[in-house]
Amino acid sequence: MNEYLLLVLFFLIALFYSSIGFGGGSSYLAILSLILADFYEIRTLALVMNIAVVSIGTSYYIRRRIFDWKAFWPFVLVSIPLAFLGARLQLSEGTFFILLGVALILAAFALIFQNLNRNVINSTLNLSKRITLGGSIGFLSGLVGIGGGIFLSPTLNLIGWKDAKTIAALASVFILANSLAGVAGLIVAQTFELNFLFAGKIILAVILGGLIGSNFSVKMNLKWIRSLTALLVLYVGTRIVLQHGFGVSI
Repeated sequence: MNEYLLLVLFFLIALFYSSIGFGGGSSYLAILSLILADFYEIRTLALVMNIAVVSIGTSYYIRRRIFDWKAFWPFVLVSIPLAFLGARLQLSEGTFFILLGVALILAAFALIFQNLNRNVINSTLNLSKRITLGGSIGFLSGLVGIGGGIFLSPTLNLIGWKDAKTIAALASVFILANSLAGVAGLIVAQTFELNFLFAGKIILAVILGGLIGSNFSVKMNLKWIRSLTALLVLYVGTRIVLQHGFGVSI
């Protein structure tokens, strides 16, 4: 893929995802899996880009006092150590790509379901459910190299846990916490692989996209963006599962 096209693509992903509190990890993974062969590098770079983007978003939500620690802490209490544990697991290449493919397919359906948001607000979600939901998503996040917001946010929107801004703020904090824990797990497991010559420009591109998306209102049809992203992620996830699980190339 042309270098400049790649940079523009990552910039746009960060721009749109950051405008709704996401880091873009699922789309980063989808694209990186098409252009990189080293699965450790794929997982590392996706987490680093997540951290770069959602750090900006988290700062934005804190400055505007949308951040609500009392409501958020149960989601990250268990997700952080489980994301760390998931990242420490040294998977075989085949196992990693199958898990990645399945995670991408699930992420695609999560985006589709989010478009079906019923706009119900303030549904009850007790403490144990918040801890369980956060922990399970955190472990998956560490395994494949995503922040987990793409699973958490649609779930909370569909059940109407809080308003959209509060959920976006939670997603941003959740992704940042899990991504940092994931990177720590990779470092401890000595599987942190980053080619700075390749990654440097891409990281700068997503930082720029994250700055614009987090601090300015991006006037786009979010359902349209989610639908296109879901198609991309679903295609790549299916392709990975077929190739690495069944030896079928498409």
